[in-house]
Amino acid sequence: MELSDFKNKRVLVMGIGLHGGGVGVIKFLVEQGAKVLATDLRSKTELADSLKQLKDLSASPNQGKHIEYVLGRHRLEDFTDTELVIKNPGVPDNSEFLAAARAKGIPIESDIGIFLELCPAPIIGVSGTKGKSTTATLIANIFSQHFPQVILAGNIRQSALTKLSEITKDTIVVLELSSWQLADAKEHKKSPYVAIITNILEDHLNRYNAFQDYVEDKKLIHKFQKDKDYLFLNFADQLSRELSKEVKSRIYFYSTDGSTLLKEELPKINQKARLGAYAKSQKIYYGAAQEEICDVKDVKLIGQHNLANVLAAVSVADLYNVPREKIKKALREFKGLAGRLQLIAEKDGVKFINDTTATAPDAAIAAIHAVSAHYFPDRVKKGQTKEKHLVLIAGGADKDLDFTKLGETIADHIKAVVLLEGTATPKLTQAITKPEIIKGTTDNMIKAVKLARSSASDGDIILLSPGCASFGLFKHEFDRGQKFNEAINSL
Repeated sequence: MELSDFKNKRVLVMGIGLHGGGVGVIKFLVEQGAKVLATDLRSKTELADSLKQLKDLSASPNQGKHIEYVLGRHRLEDFTDTELVIKNPGVPDNSEFLAAARAKGIPIESDIGIFLELCPAPIIGVSGTKGKSTTATLIANIFSQHFPQVILAGNIRQSALTKLSEITKDTIVVLELSSWQLADAKEHKKSPYVAIITNILEDHLNRYNAFQDYVEDKKLIHKFQKDKDYLFLNFADQLSRELSKEVKSRIYFYSTDGSTLLKEELPKINQKARLGAYAKSQKIYYGAAQEEICDVKDVKLIGQHNLANVLAAVSVADLYNVPREKIKKALREFKGLAGRLQLIAEKDGVKFINDTTATAPDAAIAAIHAVSAHYFPDRVKKGQTKEKHLVLIAGGADKDLDFTKLGETIADHIKAVVLLEGTATPKLTQAITKPEIIKGTTDNMIKAVKLARSSASDGDIILLSPGCASFGLFKHEFDRGQKFNEAINSL
């Protein structure tokens, strides 16, 4: 595959989307001289923000001739009268429109598949159910302290193709990859030179027939690796330990529990398995020689799950020989990403924390434990808070996930909970074993924040960590987080 292959080619882009990925694909194709038809089930009004980013293309005398839109619907004839279809990762593979294209022998591609073919530099790929954005961004930040050109791309609300023109063979490329992106690119049979799996937890079961299907897609990040490639795995994640037995590449385990990791005979898991970075006695070490990297206090992110993300990043940085001082500097400067345990404000003695990207029960559970341990360490004992100082905003759309453990965690740790309406909310309501702490259900974020505030006292924390998807009430999870921030400002 070459860039020139797209010149004058008729390409249908299926899914403009709201996150910027589709916009990036369209811009890339038009720049290569392709004739683009972009189609989306959303209306012009719903896609206003995305279309605004494409306005300059449509207005250009030359480029404007190369782009057309079909909005609010898909037309079957468009999928059979084109030379190439590029699908958005959010489009399920069993779409009738994709089936029509396949029946006509029309190739179906993805932005990641094209990127894997055209990228001239080795790739550091990051996947996992949770933590992949934080880990990928932190790797990029650490590497930027030492290398002249570092590119962060992938599942970060922009298409990797928009970065392609900047990349040379000497560029450090860090690519965040979702399970859907990995699945869309599997026909290329390419895996990153360095791969990281942060964890594999239940998610997206509304999209997959079974959890194992989701696991198989995650495994694509290492499936096509060669024996001299690298795979970094979270030792605490049982599924990662299991899948390591079938891996061909060189494996490094990282762990928040260094004492346990050091006792483990890793070659019994896989002959190629070695020690990566691990935390022990409030310090971070690397390898069997126990080389000290830094203090845990250098990490500004809160929660054991975030410490695991840091250890993944440190492990990769050590592989690339990034000096210790530069690693420490990056860790001290990195405050985390928007919508991930983000402290938004403190008003009248009450803190407001935005964790809108917690779109599954496991993520919300991790957030509750992280906030409790960080802000109320003296009140946490044997996994339960003696005094409850957390008010939770949760609920939303269902992904066919189990809410039993989240309901129990809420009952154990949460002072009061306000629920956002959605298809998952009745399941969550039933799972909360202390229904008296539920203060109400609403379809409005301003009302949710006001209800939460009425249950909070001086010294308490209001935490938005929904444990559910956002569709229905919001455009996406970042829109949900933005509405939370705006509601705080309106108090």
